[in-house]
Amino acid sequence: MLTLYVKYTAKPGCRESYVRSIVEEGILTAIRAEEGCLCYDYYFSAQDENVVLLIEQWESEAHQRVHMQQPHMTRLRELKARYIDSTTMGKAELHDAV
Repeated sequence: MLTLYVKYTAKPGCRESYVRSIVEEGILTAIRAEEGCLCYDYYFSAQDENVVLLIEQWESEAHQRVHMQQPHMTRLRELKARYIDSTTMGKAELHDAV
C-alpha cells in the first residue's frame, strides 16, 4: 500500500475554491473510482486558512502512477495552477502505517 500526504498552500482566499472546483467538476469522484484507489480525501487546516492537506492511499505505487496519467488529472493540474501557490509531498513509511 502507498500513502501520500500532499500539503497545498493556496493563493490567499483560494483554498475553498480549489477544493470546490475539484468536487463540482467531478474530478474527486473520478479519482475515487479509479482502480487501486483506497482513499483520496482533502482536509482544511484549522490553523492556516490557506492550507489544505490531501491524503491519498493506493493499493500500490503502480496504481498511483496510472492515476497520474488519467485525463481528469490534466484538469486538476490546471486548477492547481490557478489556485495553488506551493505544494509539498510526503510518503508514509511502512512503520507509519502500523
